[in-house]
Amino acid sequence: MVEIFLDPTKCTGCKTCELACTVEHSASKDLYAAILEIPRPRKRIFVETDGDLNFAVECRHCQDAPCVHACMAGSMVQDEDTGLIQNHREKCVGCWMCVMACPYGVINRDQFSRLAVKCDRCPENDYPQCVKSCPTGALTYVDVPAQSKKVRQEFLFQIRIHKGEM
Repeated sequence: MVEIFLDPTKCTGCKTCELACTVEHSASKDLYAAILEIPRPRKRIFVETDGDLNFAVECRHCQDAPCVHACMAGSMVQDEDTGLIQNHREKCVGCWMCVMACPYGVINRDQFSRLAVKCDRCPENDYPQCVKSCPTGALTYVDVPAQSKKVRQEFLFQIRIHKGEM
């Protein structure tokens, strides 16, 4: 499974990912035209800032997703092959129960269409646009087992440093 990972030490809070996401989900796919579109395109990633810490938050596509359980219309479903949570907008009734159930606060209310909006990982592209656009490499799109191994190796390296072996 491939996931979006964030390295908060690299995130500058520039919000380029938010802009790229908005443009990608616009009708025109053009920055200047998207500004004038009605309905206005909505971002599906959010950059939060707390002092010197910046971090991007998007749908985590939870294993046991609260939004799927809360969706009374059945528009929020988990794809059996990819594990991604998909929003079938044609089924959405605009009750926004998924918005209230999301533990990460990343499902948006589209006031114009009255439908829920969330990260779809840009299915038309090889990579999500937020990842492609990140100028610092804070966002990466990597295989989970490979990333887990990298994290474990880094942890062992830190232990060796702490023990004075390095």
